Amino acid sequence: MADAVRVDSWLWAVRVYKTRSAATTACRAGHVRVNGDKAKAAQQVRIGDELRVRIAGFDRILVVRQTLTKRVGAPLAAAAAEDRTPEREPVAQIAVRDRGAGRPTKRERREIERLHGR
Repeated sequence: MADAVRVDSWLWAVRVYKTRSAATTACRAGHVRVNGDKAKAAQQVRIGDELRVRIAGFDRILVVRQTLTKRVGAPLAAAAAEDRTPEREPVAQIAVRDRGAGRPTKRERREIERLHGR
């Protein structure tokens, strides 16, 4: 186990991103912060560093507990990162259809009814 590893490699190894190239792209786009500063893909992370990763419009806060360079199983990946992400409040969804979209399909109608709680 290394003392420090690349941030994109670690994010991939602990299963935050599906591929290492996706982790690299997120770093380039500025979606990854290490200890509050924007991180480049090659930046080194060490045990105790705090990472803020923006995924799907929400931030995940992770603390490095173990440095990994290779992708490992889910139980080992969970042990390597401490998740300090606060719980999100459920967002009420409303069914909105585009005007002139025509009659909803059976699938769309069921989704609309599920959103309305029927």
